[in-house]
Amino acid sequence: MHWTGLDDVIDPGPSLAYKYTNLGSTSSSFLSLELRFSGFFWSFTLALSIAKRFHLLKMATTAASSLQMATARPCISSSRRVFRSGAAMLHGNVKVVSSSKLSSVCHISSVQTFQQSFTSSSLKMSKFVTRAMSGSSENKSSGLPINLKGKRAFIAGVADDNGYGWAIAKSLAAAGAEILVGTWVPALNIFESSLRRGKFDESRVLPDGSLMEITKVYPLDAVFDNPDDVPEEVKANKRYAGSSNWTVQEAAEAVKNDFGSIDILVHSLANGPEVTKPLLETSRKGYLAAISASSYSYVSLLKHFLPIINPGGSSLSLTYIASERIIPGYGGGMSSAKAALESDTRVLAFEAGRKKKIRVNTISAGPLRSRAAKAIGFIDMMIDYSLVNAPLQKELSAEEIGNTAAFLASPLASAITGSVIYVDNGLNTMGVGVDSPIFEKLDIPKDQH
Repeated sequence: MHWTGLDDVIDPGPSLAYKYTNLGSTSSSFLSLELRFSGFFWSFTLALSIAKRFHLLKMATTAASSLQMATARPCISSSRRVFRSGAAMLHGNVKVVSSSKLSSVCHISSVQTFQQSFTSSSLKMSKFVTRAMSGSSENKSSGLPINLKGKRAFIAGVADDNGYGWAIAKSLAAAGAEILVGTWVPALNIFESSLRRGKFDESRVLPDGSLMEITKVYPLDAVFDNPDDVPEEVKANKRYAGSSNWTVQEAAEAVKNDFGSIDILVHSLANGPEVTKPLLETSRKGYLAAISASSYSYVSLLKHFLPIINPGGSSLSLTYIASERIIPGYGGGMSSAKAALESDTRVLAFEAGRKKKIRVNTISAGPLRSRAAKAIGFIDMMIDYSLVNAPLQKELSAEEIGNTAAFLASPLASAITGSVIYVDNGLNTMGVGVDSPIFEKLDIPKDQH
């Protein structure tokens, strides 16, 4: 049981006697305290009514083994004034306290248990708390950790070690998840070769010093749902030679055959063949290609993997602020594809949530110097712009995206679904660029870079 002290206390002075007496049975325990100071005598009996008066957990002698004492802040709770002490020595049933204040926290299942726990040895009671354990005495980590042990994740779109997909895989692995990845077929051989040769070993290092393990790499081209969708020219393309079962449907079936199920699905891929063209100069083919690879691919991925995602699982994708703000240079229909992706996230959250209690979210990530981003041609300018104008003047790291993904995939985010989570140092909140000359006379705090 836990009594919490009040700020209004009586200072009984330097000499105080504290006596515990068993006045009841195992079903009803009483605590008698005798306090003597300067000729005054206080005697009162506290009826420890478990459920009614103190709103405590039901305690029976059979539950005594599940209670554990640990250090914490001492306190006694009462509707009246209470006594506190800084230190106490307990010897058997009589405790003599030499301090200006008395404080005691007791966690007992019965009076007998209380007596046995203190008569066995002398304990110093400067700080003392009791904690009910659920039948286990093993050490538990402090804080609020992200624990994905026993979970399995499939990350689609990992082809090197410096993009957001890789960072997400690392964070999920650091939290204990088993990692499977889907790699674009033309990049598959180089990626697997780099893994085998240890080229990525430095990037694989996790916070505990171990290396991230990728259980299996699957070939994947998320533009094609099933083998019937693959045109002959793609089948004949030498970059696809030697690979098989790489459509979305086949990849999902392969994962099911190998592992049975997954818990986390991550979509970390996009492509716009005409991304450098203004929208007015984008062809229909280029526009639809951007939508297909960057937006519908997520719908297809979730559609085919949904049957093997365990109930309560999580699905994530990556989006960009161009979905809702004008980013000149981010063209070719890519801004439209990201807008579609965010809209689809909300609809998929409803449908997947109702069908299998799967949560669906997307992370709106700020600019990163990844190999894929360099294809746009102005990523360095976007990073510089963010450094100057974002509320947090620092360069975004891939790890920050990965950690956000780990949180969203964990039980800590169990009520978050259908959401766009901005991880961009706050750039999305800005209405103007503060580096504009029109603001030069304002006293705007700036970091020196």
